Amino acid sequence: MDWYQTLFELIDMRSFSNLWYWIALAVAWSTTSHWVLGVPFDMIQRAARHGGQAATDMEDMVRINADRLLYIAGVSGLWLLGIVCAILTTLALLGFWYWVEFAQAVFLLAFPMTIVGILSLNAARVIRDTHLQGVALQKRLNRHRIHTQIVGMISIFTTSMWGMYQNLSLGALGG
Repeated sequence: MDWYQTLFELIDMRSFSNLWYWIALAVAWSTTSHWVLGVPFDMIQRAARHGGQAATDMEDMVRINADRLLYIAGVSGLWLLGIVCAILTTLALLGFWYWVEFAQAVFLLAFPMTIVGILSLNAARVIRDTHLQGVALQKRLNRHRIHTQIVGMISIFTTSMWGMYQNLSLGALGG
């Protein structure tokens, strides 16, 4: 028996039955909900509690990250949109037309993250256009975080239901 076969017997390489996929999914969503427009959520909470320099630092970070996001979208937004749409379409076709389980797993992670990216661009535009500061900015960031968490909950639920379906249907077929 060679090492390659031993490795593949030890680690199940199918996506939805692999523990590492679920760990990566949990880490991706917890990280995404912790960093609100590139600002850690604990910094937003500290700014709300203490104000002063903490609030100024948070507002500066939000302004820098929002301007950065909007600059990238303005300079290369159409190219990025085309590339992301092409990648998502390819993953969807490979995953759900040709039944490539790895493509399904990546699509079920990438598509909701794309929705969060769109929500982030919208929040950055609103913050820049309305010049939000102080409590109004903190409320907008909290609302954006809640929206991100809702997308994450729906995504994790959908992914786990699809993963269970895949594991049960492949188990019924014998592998």
